[in-house]
Amino acid sequence: MWIAILIISLLALILGIIYMMFKIRHIPFILKLSKDKRGLSFFISLLIIIIFLVIMSFITTVINSVVIFLHLILFTLIFSLLVRILKRVFKLNYPAYSALYLAVLFSIAYLSTAFYLCKNVWPEYYKLTTEKETGSIRIALLADSHLGTTFNGEGFAKLLVKIESESPDLLVIPGDFVDDSTTREDMVTACSALGSFKCKYGVYFAYGNHDRGYSRNESSDFREADLISELEKNGVTVLKDDHVLLDNRFYVVGREDASYERADIDTLLSGLDTDKYIIVLDHQPNDYENEADSSADLVLSGHTHGGQLFPITYLGELMGANDNTYGYKQINKTDFIVTSGISDWAIIFKTGTKSEYVIINIE
Repeated sequence: MWIAILIISLLALILGIIYMMFKIRHIPFILKLSKDKRGLSFFISLLIIIIFLVIMSFITTVINSVVIFLHLILFTLIFSLLVRILKRVFKLNYPAYSALYLAVLFSIAYLSTAFYLCKNVWPEYYKLTTEKETGSIRIALLADSHLGTTFNGEGFAKLLVKIESESPDLLVIPGDFVDDSTTREDMVTACSALGSFKCKYGVYFAYGNHDRGYSRNESSDFREADLISELEKNGVTVLKDDHVLLDNRFYVVGREDASYERADIDTLLSGLDTDKYIIVLDHQPNDYENEADSSADLVLSGHTHGGQLFPITYLGELMGANDNTYGYKQINKTDFIVTSGISDWAIIFKTGTKSEYVIINIE
């Protein structure tokens, strides 16, 4: 899916640069600077675009600068259409560059809101019921922290204080705790914070597709073994196609990430007492059919970031990469919850969703 998004984004970027060159060249000071020479005005416009992308890359990152520019292109298209309609309907004579000015102002407001929705973290609550004699369980769920994207290890520790105040019985982390950009210092600080987290049944971690890293090697700041060592040193239970029985009332099962070879859900749950409540941590929400046919009572996932950015929000579902983008579903007697996560991978904006941690009450 990400390859498709990358190809589409690159194509949109190339076409967008050409389109924006036509728009920018009509700005009065560009026309004056180029002395109305068509070729020179296009060159100056291209230079402005390049300078803009370079500056945004230094302020944010290359990926985020592209995201900003693609939004500017989109809003320029929209406002150009609106200006053309207003001209035709009301016979008003708007200058050719007015749509660009409106697009810049709207982009600033829109992306500032998107940054706020990504950077801040809100609670989301679910109340579930079960026919099993499980008693009450209060679960705190956080996923996709991608340490270093929107907060560092200390920021993660501050968020844990907020989650701890919700008085959960246990904390579960279904993947993407770290990624390739996470520093060892942030990883160690965050693991230490997990070690100080107070709850009745402890903290449980299952792998996501980024936790092992895609480009880590001997020279990397830390490797998978270092991450697992720090988690376990701080009392976090790492579950890789494994399970634990808690209080003789319910299971927590951690699946290996779908990007790697793993046991099928029936094999993973075989031998478990189905009279007890079964909670499955599965980072990617893409095995719903099999999990709904299994003995799992609740499946918790992240990975999608709530769709991340409009209008690609549901692209994962449309392409068959995900069974759900965000929120709650029930299939057969299995409950499924996908969280938008407490942060993001690489991109610092969320549109149409927000960053969150989840509190689930089971009765």
